[in-house]
Amino acid sequence: MAAAPRLAVFPGSFDPLTNGHQDLINRATRLFDRVIVAALRNPGKEPLFSLNDRLAILNEVFAGRPEIEVAAFDGLLVEFLRAKGASVVIRGIRSAADIDYERQMALTNHHMFPGADTVLLLPAAEYGHISSSLVRQIASLGGSVRGLVPPAVESWIEKRARGARTASV
Repeated sequence: MAAAPRLAVFPGSFDPLTNGHQDLINRATRLFDRVIVAALRNPGKEPLFSLNDRLAILNEVFAGRPEIEVAAFDGLLVEFLRAKGASVVIRGIRSAADIDYERQMALTNHHMFPGADTVLLLPAAEYGHISSSLVRQIASLGGSVRGLVPPAVESWIEKRARGARTASV
């Protein structure tokens, strides 16, 4: 009997997807047969990109990668895991504060879904300083995000900035 494919979920807002996210997702595919990149719909936040745009960006960046599925979710992550038949959550950690937060979330998820486990990955050294909020701030002030995000994301940000400049003229 063949073993079931190892499936993991990498949840996040991905607003926007950064080179750090992409690095962790690529590395997660070496550990798991399939990785679902799950973009969170969070009505409490004002995103840079709509959920549909974030899904389009993720699909563009990971096109041709059958081991990566892009999906959206809202509500409890454990319910998304159950619906997808997954029991592993992938999370990236950059600092001690991230470890404390992720530990709390992992224990809570495990409490609600005893089969759930969380795998924490450290970013590659060249990406450890990058966060989506930093990228959003740089972009909002008209700075270059080159080297912080995949080229496709940079293009989406530039198009958005051109549209904002055109609208304000």
